[in-house]
Amino acid sequence: RGPHQAVVSTQSRLVVEWAHQHGCGSNPKVQCNNVIQYMCMNQGTEEDYPAGDGNGEEDTKERANFMRDGIDTGRQVYIQGPGRHERSDEEHLNRLAKAYAALNADQGLHESFKWYDQCRYREANNGLFRADQDLKNNRYSFFDKKAYVSSHRTRQNAGGTQRGFECPEERDYYPYWEPTLQGPYDAKYQRTPWIDAAYLGDTSNCRTVFKNSFNQNKKYRCVLDGARDYGKSIHEEGCTAEGGKWVSFESYLEVLEKVDTEEDCNKVAADNEVNQVVWRPLRSDSDEAKCIVKAPRPFCGRAATTRNNHLGNALTNPLYSSRFNLRLPHFPSGDTKRCVLRVRYNITTGDYDPKNTFADSNGDASPVTNDPTINILGDGDELGLTLAINTAQFGRTFQDRSHIFKVVPRTDAMAGQFLHNLNVRGQRGNIVQNYPSVEYDFV
Repeated sequence: RGPHQAVVSTQSRLVVEWAHQHGCGSNPKVQCNNVIQYMCMNQGTEEDYPAGDGNGEEDTKERANFMRDGIDTGRQVYIQGPGRHERSDEEHLNRLAKAYAALNADQGLHESFKWYDQCRYREANNGLFRADQDLKNNRYSFFDKKAYVSSHRTRQNAGGTQRGFECPEERDYYPYWEPTLQGPYDAKYQRTPWIDAAYLGDTSNCRTVFKNSFNQNKKYRCVLDGARDYGKSIHEEGCTAEGGKWVSFESYLEVLEKVDTEEDCNKVAADNEVNQVVWRPLRSDSDEAKCIVKAPRPFCGRAATTRNNHLGNALTNPLYSSRFNLRLPHFPSGDTKRCVLRVRYNITTGDYDPKNTFADSNGDASPVTNDPTINILGDGDELGLTLAINTAQFGRTFQDRSHIFKVVPRTDAMAGQFLHNLNVRGQRGNIVQNYPSVEYDFV
């Protein structure tokens, strides 16, 4: 569609398929959910692609912001600086310049360097269940003179292994409590936060999902003065002690920069049946209102049932792999966007109640422990049997991501039509060579 044309119920749909290693749905042995999200940004022109190895301001800015697939499978380098908080703007900006210069145009980038850097500063949520996993302090803050664990360490990733620039805590827990904005708003790139498309699991959780999805609900984070505007605190009280402001942020699908009055924004909103369009600031500490396109409320429904250790079809009629018919986002600007999609699969065993097990069950109080030895005889006889249990994996999140794909405007011939996006699945070879994937097929 052209810019700001009236939008009715015509849709563009894409089937997303996956397999559950450990089962899902009504399977009584597990509790699980699937979360489908996407992140988009402006496609721009050919000149907007990462510009090689140059160290000019535009070169480094493009490499730090432009989402891309990798030409090689190497991981972007993270320049972390000292374990303590940086003492000055100069110290931070010098590190930032080195970090941007180290980013490689030939390596993939989804989340931004700034997002991962926030993760390395932000304190871990100490209310979470960690079982008997020992998360070591890795940062030191001057305002309260305390060492602490940052949010790049979790029960599943106690050592803080880096995987791209994703934040391990945000990956492992949903809905996340902080805004997933990838850095300060930039009108050129308009990189969105992670947009919630669907939650498939226990439908009794739908109210929580709707209430806490960033799509249509504001999220808060602590904003500091200075070049590094992020620090430790994840609560308002701690933020005040740190000398920051507790600021709310808006999620957005895009910002209509060419719509510069509230009256014109309201006209766009009146013509749009798909997205909520509002005239307001992007953050509560700003008076500059913009025409913001909000993402729709995520779909919430029951996950398809699959059995344990089976990567075949789900118990559906007709028999398909676990799948979701994704409605692709509509961008009123008519601009081409480049996007990435991720599917997360969270599985919890029946060894503890995931809805009522929190930090007070950590350490010695944990209902599960690493490699416990149990007596299998009883009645005064003893025969110890060690169970192969890794508490980092009792309650676990798996993730898969797409390559970068583009969402382009419709042609005139497509106007008013329901679009089905034909895609391929699987890989070359026979079924044995391809397992656990499948042979090439259309979907």
